[in-house]
Amino acid sequence: MSRRDRAARAKGSVPDAEATDADTTAGADSADATSADSDARPSGKRSSTPRGKRSAAADTDGATTAGGVALKERSTRTDTSTATSRNPFVRLWTFLRQVVGELKKVIWPTRSEMVRYTIIVLIFVVVMTAFISGIDLGFAKAVLWLFG
Repeated sequence: MSRRDRAARAKGSVPDAEATDADTTAGADSADATSADSDARPSGKRSSTPRGKRSAAADTDGATTAGGVALKERSTRTDTSTATSRNPFVRLWTFLRQVVGELKKVIWPTRSEMVRYTIIVLIFVVVMTAFISGIDLGFAKAVLWLFG
């Protein structure tokens, strides 16, 4: 049994696992068996309370914790106003706004890190060039010696 199933059972929204298994083996609709999974899904966040003290209370961000995994309710609303627009300028503007938003999330390296990484890459390129040149020279000498 997965953590999600245990969490749902602890919360009381899913009946006993044997009953669920019996329903699915008896030919019940698989959507009914997975209805608990569609309502709540793990958000990847852990509760800040110790492991033994966790409850199914709601966190401040709207996620509920049960069994050590934060569960977030699925949102059924989608933003279709600009996503389905046929105007290419609106789509381009939306794309550029998303690019700027993602670039703001990037952790850029400092100047010293950039210099260090550049030196490492240049040294690696020189070593690999020397290695491949040596192998090429060795194969050329072997071919000349073998076929004369």
